[in-house]
Amino acid sequence: MEAWDAIRARRNVRSYTSNAIPGDDIDRILEAGWRSPSARNNQHWDFVIVTDPATLQELSTVWVGAGHIAKARAAIALVIPEPPDERTKLLDQYDLGQATMAMAIAATDLGIGTGHSAIGEQDKARSILGVPPGYLVAYLLGLGYPEDRPLTPIRKPNRRPFDEVVHRGSW
Repeated sequence: MEAWDAIRARRNVRSYTSNAIPGDDIDRILEAGWRSPSARNNQHWDFVIVTDPATLQELSTVWVGAGHIAKARAAIALVIPEPPDERTKLLDQYDLGQATMAMAIAATDLGIGTGHSAIGEQDKARSILGVPPGYLVAYLLGLGYPEDRPLTPIRKPNRRPFDEVVHRGSW
């Protein structure tokens, strides 16, 4: 798939087939996150890949919106050190957004759907994943082949009108 097609085909997928994801494909998705931009090249992130069904089930309970993780074929936990100040927190959150999008586009290119989730219960998430003190499990990214339909470019996305969003030269 061309990069532009992957960008247009990416959508949140929260219902997956039972097909396993090849390890090489998971590594490619992780590498996309690893290669993503980072403020001052800090790369404060760590990625924990989970493929064990029992652990995925446990992870699905760390946030009300994480239910899809239970049926995902894999999930990536995006982990950062507890930020020492608000500026670092903002930069790390921005970096994680870029890493998440890079992984989502790489997954889409492979025909693999993604669905993101926040974390509500930090202590529980850290315990499930074995994350040491001083770190936050910021987000989860569920992975799996879409159950409903393949990933193809979306002709009419449910978005605010382009000309309403884009301001040229000034607001």
